[in-house]
Amino acid sequence: MPSAKVIKTRIKSVNNTKKITKAMEMVAAAKMRRSVEAVLRTRTYANLSWTTVINLSKAVGAAGSLHPLLTKKEKVRKVAIILLTSNRGLCGGFNSAILKKTHDSVVKHEKNKDGEKIETEIIVVGKKGMGAYSRYGYKVIAEFPKVDIASEALEIRPIASMAVSGYLEGRFDKVMVAFTDFVSASSQAPRIKQLLPVDVVAEKDHYLGVVGRDTRVGLDQEYVKKKEEKYLKEKKDSYTFTFEPSPKEVLDDMVPRLIEIQLFQALLESNASEHSARMTAMHQASESAKDLADRLQLYYNKARQAAITNEIAEISAGANALK
Repeated sequence: MPSAKVIKTRIKSVNNTKKITKAMEMVAAAKMRRSVEAVLRTRTYANLSWTTVINLSKAVGAAGSLHPLLTKKEKVRKVAIILLTSNRGLCGGFNSAILKKTHDSVVKHEKNKDGEKIETEIIVVGKKGMGAYSRYGYKVIAEFPKVDIASEALEIRPIASMAVSGYLEGRFDKVMVAFTDFVSASSQAPRIKQLLPVDVVAEKDHYLGVVGRDTRVGLDQEYVKKKEEKYLKEKKDSYTFTFEPSPKEVLDDMVPRLIEIQLFQALLESNASEHSARMTAMHQASESAKDLADRLQLYYNKARQAAITNEIAEISAGANALK
């Protein structure tokens, strides 16, 4: 057993570590509250805007190609994935989960329907996203800084502009966003969502995904079932759009903004998930430090008691020798 002095030094070190992790937990909790408020404040608007995009896509599909962002390309050869990660670690499996989800998606869609290999390029948001290159060797074509607390859509506009322009110019045949969906403070789900082109087939999947992660109802399957029945009933309804002054002018301005809103919402979801994961990780670290300090205190008491027993034995032996 180590000496009492060595154990006491370790106890002091563990207690100092616990103070640091506790402080980080409180900071993460404050950031999480602000991030969750932002997510809940904009989620309904983002979902309704995406529904608008879906309905526009259906209308355009029925009337012919009115806008290139609403038109699928015949062959998919290049895919861009906007990967949202954190700038720092100490947030549990937050980054590794989204990196793995991205890797699984790339492997699953490695070839197109004609059997041709699909080239995947990564647009990184957050420093930890470079793990896509260092861990899996994917090509990173751009890296953007990530703010801890996003306040307005302007912060995501350069990324949205790069994605839209790349799709229009033919550099990308498909644009995806990889982010961590905020379910609750203790649960976050990595997710891949297709931004461009707008996919009507994914409409049902997106809709049910939205109601399934509504924080007000949790993952209530009965609620989801009722929403699904309502969705299938509403899907039969037809939508008629009147464009003024012209479809091209309206769509040229509207569709990029709606795509931008989806990216901004993904950033908010990712931020809330990151701070929640960090708060949980730091809470667990604080609890582990407390348990370790308690065990070390027990070892210290035993070592101190052993030292006292040895001293008493030596005094007794000396007294007996004098006799």
